[in-house]
Amino acid sequence: MIYHYPLALQPTLKRTPLILLLLALAGVLGITRPLQLGADELKKTSSWRLLNPTQLNEQLRNAFGDLGTPESEMDGLLNQLLLDLENDQADSLEIIARTMGQRSAIVGQLVSLLDNSIRTGDDKEIDACVQALQSDQWKSLPSLVRNTCGSWIARNLAQNRFFDEASAAFGNVDPLSTLDPAASLFYRAASHHALLNKDDAISDLNLLLENEDQCPERYRRTAKMMLADLQPLKEDSLDEISRIMGDVTRRLDLGRAGKQVKKQEQKIIDKLDKLIEDLEQQQQQQQQQQQQANGGQGGQSQGGQSTPMNDSQIAGGGGNGDVDRKKIQQKDGWGNLPPAERQEAIQQISRDLPTHYREAIEAYFRKLATDKN
Repeated sequence: MIYHYPLALQPTLKRTPLILLLLALAGVLGITRPLQLGADELKKTSSWRLLNPTQLNEQLRNAFGDLGTPESEMDGLLNQLLLDLENDQADSLEIIARTMGQRSAIVGQLVSLLDNSIRTGDDKEIDACVQALQSDQWKSLPSLVRNTCGSWIARNLAQNRFFDEASAAFGNVDPLSTLDPAASLFYRAASHHALLNKDDAISDLNLLLENEDQCPERYRRTAKMMLADLQPLKEDSLDEISRIMGDVTRRLDLGRAGKQVKKQEQKIIDKLDKLIEDLEQQQQQQQQQQQQANGGQGGQSQGGQSTPMNDSQIAGGGGNGDVDRKKIQQKDGWGNLPPAERQEAIQQISRDLPTHYREAIEAYFRKLATDKN
């Protein structure tokens, strides 16, 4: 392509140094701005992006064509579908699943089966929905239909707290190839979060947040909260144990008290045993360190004051065991109280004791008074 410059600019160009001439040519040719945009686009590159209207129309047209939709119906079907998807409150996964269910026999069967199984909580029907996603018939569907409808099934399971089945269903879905990658990633992460699959959940949440601009606010905010909740979680901690207990409660609420519940309950017991054992070992180590610091005996604190012995430590030193007896002198007048005061003292001392103890105390004081006289 040949560029012609205005005549008034040509003398100026002849007198301009080479570097300025190159910059001028870059500006005229529109090079500088595209280069800058390219750098910005590189910074914003993420693993997923929403389809633009042209891409969406093309992929939907191809999908309907593969499902055998007549060309005469294509434009009207696409126009209505795109109009429904443009609504801000539209649930794209739901719209595509219901629409494709009218065009594909297997999609329609799974939509009906899932609706019924969630309503009744039938384990066999729920398992059948998940297993159908592995069938050859399902895998033969167009990629957009297969992944979007599979994601809709998995999401509905997650929304109804069937997290094990949802996680299994998401295993047959490529969330980045669905019509709504944000929803697919979010609910897959939510399933991992509920099942305490920490690494998988964090990976999905980070992937979701790579493209915050195209991520709905409700997903973005919740994803950040889930990350903050998961990152400090430590294995075998009380926090983890309490979450496993919550998972058992969820399963029992769903009427599931089978092998998985027993497995989780045993895991709780094992982790509690390990936690108690670790605490005991830590306590023993601390006691040993204290004994070594004290030299195995009661130590002296700074300033020459004695420090108390540990309860579990054997005191050093020795002696013959003889103790000087204390003699009660006559001047003390012990037991020689006036009768009224003596009786009151006896009652105060023995008021919480059984009767036979009270009688023994009274006899003791009477003997003291007799010996004095």
